[in-house]
Amino acid sequence: MPDVYRALGDSTRRRILSMLKQGNKSQKEIVEAFDISQPAIKKHLNILLEEGIISESLSGKYRIYSLNLNGLQIAYHEMLQYIGELLDDQLVSLKDYVEKGEFRDEDD
Repeated sequence: MPDVYRALGDSTRRRILSMLKQGNKSQKEIVEAFDISQPAIKKHLNILLEEGIISESLSGKYRIYSLNLNGLQIAYHEMLQYIGELLDDQLVSLKDYVEKGEFRDEDD
């Protein structure tokens, strides 16, 4: 089960995903797009790989990264479910509040 918040919680990882949305990229292409070190980019790529958001393949001596559409779809549905549960809890609280007739005076 991917942790979409971990994967998307960093602006560098979001930029990497935006790059991959345009098409597959080599590690070299990704590194060249940033002003940070190759090891730092590799850490971000590893987090995206661990969460199943991207895939990695080898083409000769190059590592090629691409979006894992299945992983993204799973993460998307999990995020929607989580947000839906939060909203459901809030709506139940509002319903309970309204049904009890506890209306606050706007002057309070």
